[in-house]
Amino acid sequence: MRDTDTLTVRLPNTTKERLGRLAAHTNRTKSYLASEAITAYVARELAIVEGIGRGLEDMTAGRTVSHSDAMARLRATVETVAKSKP
Repeated sequence: MRDTDTLTVRLPNTTKERLGRLAAHTNRTKSYLASEAITAYVARELAIVEGIGRGLEDMTAGRTVSHSDAMARLRATVETVAKSKP
């Protein structure tokens, strides 16, 4: 069973040309580089979207900290780190 599939993507001509140059410099195919870029982009964006979803769920469930409490915790942490440095 294959664990890959084919996807056709339209790119601006300049991007396709630059991708070709990068492929030549790195001894990789354009397809390999495009796959790596899309994989990284999807992982990063999905992590952000899912994190926002978890935050919204926390907010709905009342699992929040007030702004003033959060800032007080941050200030205390910064002061602790500053005092620990030589």
